[in-house]
Amino acid sequence: MDELNRLTVEAYQQAPKFPVVVLLDDIRSAHNVGSAFRTADAFLIEKIVLCGITGRPPHREITKTALGADESVAWAYYPTAAEAVAALRGQGYRIVAVEQTTGSTSLQQMEFSGDDRYCFIFGNEVFGVKEELLALADACVEIPQFGTKHSLNVSVTIGIVLWEVIVKLKLLRKAV
Repeated sequence: MDELNRLTVEAYQQAPKFPVVVLLDDIRSAHNVGSAFRTADAFLIEKIVLCGITGRPPHREITKTALGADESVAWAYYPTAAEAVAALRGQGYRIVAVEQTTGSTSLQQMEFSGDDRYCFIFGNEVFGVKEELLALADACVEIPQFGTKHSLNVSVTIGIVLWEVIVKLKLLRKAV
């Protein structure tokens, strides 16, 4: 680990984060939640917000998949995603739903501001982001897909979205 220059949990918690929150609404699989924690740690985001039936640490399956990231990444729980969105909006976050809709923007076309904070909503593995949350979002983004399937596993989606967002935010930081 020393050769990889990895942060300790304490150093991670003190490190400056990218202004990004991942909101997980009604995620059924604790393995998907653990993967979200692991990906959030990899990209140094602010926190994860867990809503509804989404499992919460400490949980055996979350811990197994997170490989300790459930201890490094800050998280909060709200009974409903609508409550979480209201709280995050009040803290100045721009709310972005990750969902295929008639008005969604392709992820690579989304423009970012170095001054904004972002909350990305990821919905249930079967039903996606709820209509009520789509109505509360400032924008909707989707990942272009070219095969026969029209969806990706939520943990894969989180990884793709965070990669694109962090790459763009890093470029904005260098431009300033």
